[in-house]
Amino acid sequence: MFQNHKGLIRRPRTTQRAMERAILGVSLRDRIRNVEIRRRTRVTDIAQRVAKLKWQWPRHIVRRKDVLWGPKVLEWQPELVSAALVDPQQGG
Repeated sequence: MFQNHKGLIRRPRTTQRAMERAILGVSLRDRIRNVEIRRRTRVTDIAQRVAKLKWQWPRHIVRRKDVLWGPKVLEWQPELVSAALVDPQQGG
């Protein structure tokens, strides 16, 4: 079953917070806010990092020259699409 975006990012965030608390030697019982822990460790939030990397990957693929993904993604050729829809023998 697929989870929504918040469900997918909850586990890595929880794990990251646990690791940061372990680094600082802080317990949940100390009731120190996550903002304060993040300020002390100076670690980027995992959700922000994932969002940034998510948008860097397509740019990386488009820039590649050894594979034809770049031109396929950037070029739109409607005549090929319409010909393929009319006559499947012409390719597509």
